[in-house]
Amino acid sequence: MKNFFKYSLQTLLLVMAFSFNACQEAFEELPQPDEQQTIIASSSTAKLIENTASNDGSFDNIVDGASCFALEFPYTVKANGVTITIESKEGLHFIEEIFDELDGDEDILEIIFPIVITRADFTTMEIEGIDQLRDLAKDCIEGGQDDDIECIDFVYPITIYTFDLNEVETGSVTVESDKDLRTFFAGLDENDLIGIDFPIAMELYDGTKIEVRSNAELANALEMAKEACDEDDDNDYNDDDFTQARLENLLVECPWLIHEVVRDEVNQTDQYFEYLMNFTEDGGVTVKDRMGNNIMGTWSTRVTDYGVLLKLEFDVLVDFNLEWFVYELGEGKIKLYAEGGNKIIMNIACDLFNTEPTTLREILKECSWVIKKVKNQGEEIDRLLGYEFNFLPEGVVTLGEGETISQGTWEITTNEQGRLVMAITMGSEPGVSFEWPLADLRNDRLKFEVEDIGYELVLQRVCDDNNNDGDVLEIRNFMMGGDWVVTLYEDGDMIETGNYAGYTFNFMANHLITSTLSETGVSYPGLWRVLRNSDDELKVYLNFGDVDPLAELTEDWELVSITNTQIVLKDVSGDNAGIAEKVSKLVFERQ
Repeated sequence: MKNFFKYSLQTLLLVMAFSFNACQEAFEELPQPDEQQTIIASSSTAKLIENTASNDGSFDNIVDGASCFALEFPYTVKANGVTITIESKEGLHFIEEIFDELDGDEDILEIIFPIVITRADFTTMEIEGIDQLRDLAKDCIEGGQDDDIECIDFVYPITIYTFDLNEVETGSVTVESDKDLRTFFAGLDENDLIGIDFPIAMELYDGTKIEVRSNAELANALEMAKEACDEDDDNDYNDDDFTQARLENLLVECPWLIHEVVRDEVNQTDQYFEYLMNFTEDGGVTVKDRMGNNIMGTWSTRVTDYGVLLKLEFDVLVDFNLEWFVYELGEGKIKLYAEGGNKIIMNIACDLFNTEPTTLREILKECSWVIKKVKNQGEEIDRLLGYEFNFLPEGVVTLGEGETISQGTWEITTNEQGRLVMAITMGSEPGVSFEWPLADLRNDRLKFEVEDIGYELVLQRVCDDNNNDGDVLEIRNFMMGGDWVVTLYEDGDMIETGNYAGYTFNFMANHLITSTLSETGVSYPGLWRVLRNSDDELKVYLNFGDVDPLAELTEDWELVSITNTQIVLKDVSGDNAGIAEKVSKLVFERQ
C-alpha cells in the first residue's frame, strides 16, 4: 500500500493515549482492568479483530476491480489482446506495462474463465464468467471505506482461549496467520466467550511494532489504525505506491535521462531526448544537454490529497517549469504529468555517467562477449546473432562465429555529457562500427543504445566458453552426438514444419552447424551455441545468416526440454517473458 500518511506514528500513539477513555465509551461491552479478560464473539472488539485479519484483495484491482476478494494464482488474461499467464503478484506488472505502452488508448482486459477467488474470510469460490464476477464486485466497498483494516497487522503466533458461560476456560488454540484467525472466528457462535493471551505485538503500516496488554488497549489500537494510512482500495493501479521521502531519495540517488517530453500537447521529445538531470539534496537540479552544456534550476516536492507533486523551476528550460504530478514511480522510471497535455518521462541512469572508464574496460577484457542483439539505424542485423567479441589489450577487438575472425579497434571514453561510450571500428563489419553509449551496466550483460536513431547492442558475457557449466557441456555433447531433423516449426499461429522437410542438421565443434538438403546434397553452414544467460536460462543460439528458409530459425532459443531423441526450443517475442506477442516453437528429433 502507498504510504500517504494521514497521521504520523507519533501522532497515532499520542491520540491512542489521550483517547483511551473515549474509546472505552465507544466499546462499552469491554471489561474493566479488574474484570476477566473475555469478549463475546459478536462484540465490536471481535469485529475489529476479524476486520484486521481479513484477506486484502486490493493488490489485484487492475484485474478484478474489487478489494474484498482476490484471484487465486495462476490464471490467464488478455491485456489489449496480449495473452498473459499470471503466476504471482509480480506478474501483475506485465499488465500495467502493456497498458502503459500507449497513453490515451483504451485499455481492455479479458479474464479467461473459470477462475477461483479468495474472499475476505479466506473462503474460496469458483467463478464461471464475467457476469458472476461483476455481481460479486458490486458488493465490495471501495475507496478505503470498507471494513478491512490494513494499516495495522497482528504479529503471530497468538494464543486464544475459549470459555463457557460461567467464564471457565474450556480450551485454547494457537493461530499462526490471518487465515487461521479468521477460520477460528468462523467456527464461533455469536454468544461464545473468548480470551487472548496478552501481551501481543502488532505492526503498524510503517513497520513500527507496538505491544497491547488488554482487550481495551487492543480495541483502541485497531480503532485508531482504521484511518491511519491510505489503504489503496481503488482501481488506480498506476498510482504506484510511494512516499514523498522515497521520491526525494530516488531523485538524488542517480542521474536521470529524459526519455519523453510533451508540453501543451506538443511533443518536444526530439529537442530534449536524453538530456541528463542531476538532482541534489539542497534543492538544486542541473540539466546537461547532449553537447554537455549545463542548465541550472531548482526542485521541490509536496504532498496533496491527490499524491506527490514535483515542482521544477528554470530560467531557461521553460518547458519544464510546472508543478508536476508524479504519476508513476518504479522499475527505474519516473512519469510526470500536468493538466493541459504535459508529460515528462525519465529513466534512471546509475553507473552510466561520471563513472571511471577503467571499470568498464576491465569488465570487457575479463571474458568473451556474445551478441544477443544488434540494431543499426533501426534495422536489426540477425546475421550477427551469436557472434563473439573478444576485447584485447592495446585496443584490439576481434569478432567471429568460430571459423572466420574479423579484427578492429575499441576504446572506452566518455561523451560531452560524461556518459560512458564504447567506440568500435571494424572495417570488415560496419554493422558494429559505432560509438555505442552505455545504457545498462551489469557484470554479465551489457546494453548500449541510442534509441532515437535506432542503434542498439546487447552483449552476454561468456567466460571460458561456459566450460565450467556442467549442464551446458552435457547439452552440447548430446547435440553433437548425431544427425537431427525438424519435426515441428510453429511460428506463432502458423505451422511451417514442411519448409524444412529433407533438411538434416549436424551440430559440430567450434560452434559450427551444417544443414544439408537431401534432394541436392547442398550443405549450408551456420552458427550454433549453448550458453547460460544473465537470467540463469539455458539458451540455444542458431544463426543461418540470410539463407532461406533457414534464416527463419535464426534466434536465441530458450531450451524447454531435451531427451535422448528430442530437443524442444521456444521463443517468446517481446521484452518481457510471459507477455506472449508471439510464441514460436522448434522441435528437433534425432534420426
